[in-house]
Amino acid sequence: MNILIVLMPLALALGLTGLAAFFWSMRTGQYSDMEGPGWRILDDDDLATESVAAETAADQRVAAPRQRS
Repeated sequence: MNILIVLMPLALALGLTGLAAFFWSMRTGQYSDMEGPGWRILDDDDLATESVAAETAADQRVAAPRQRS
């Protein structure tokens, strides 16, 4: 029974710490955009950058006249 003297305040302190962390995250806007990260992971920025670089290189090859020897 003496262990309850330690465990009850410890449980209350942990609960209040979690509650304070939740209210802090709500106040700082951590939950303001719930859908953005889900759509951002589907965005293929790296593929778009590679295709733009490939198109630019192809355009430069077409634009440069070939010299005949």
